Amino acid sequence: MTTVAEVMTRNPASIGPRLTIREAAQLMTELNVGVLPVCEDGEVVGMLTDRDIVTRAVALGASPEETIEGIVSGEPSCCYEDDDVQAVMDRMADAQVRRIPVVDQSDHLIGILSLGDLATRSDDEISSTLGAISTPCEPER
Repeated sequence: MTTVAEVMTRNPASIGPRLTIREAAQLMTELNVGVLPVCEDGEVVGMLTDRDIVTRAVALGASPEETIEGIVSGEPSCCYEDDDVQAVMDRMADAQVRRIPVVDQSDHLIGILSLGDLATRSDDEISSTLGAISTPCEPER
């Protein structure tokens, strides 16, 4: 069994919910990332993606000076570093998410498991998971 700890990215950058949309976008640019976990007191309360900024802020005319609170994806499903990677991949496929926060037993953010991390594994499960995650679905509206 491969555990999440063996393939995850540790110590990801995170942001607070009162950061502005502009500040979050600038940080994503600086870090060259497409997602930032949103944390309060170390606990993950949401995930902000570059897609959230485009579809929930820019497309709806939000000011770049508004906080991210109104556009952040809701409380994400998290996993633990001792979870089985295959089980987490199945959860990612079911939820059609490309990244999942990794938390410790106190629910504090310690890492992220992404498709990129999973791609480092050399089995056929990756293509199956990628296919399930990438299947078009109805928009949430």
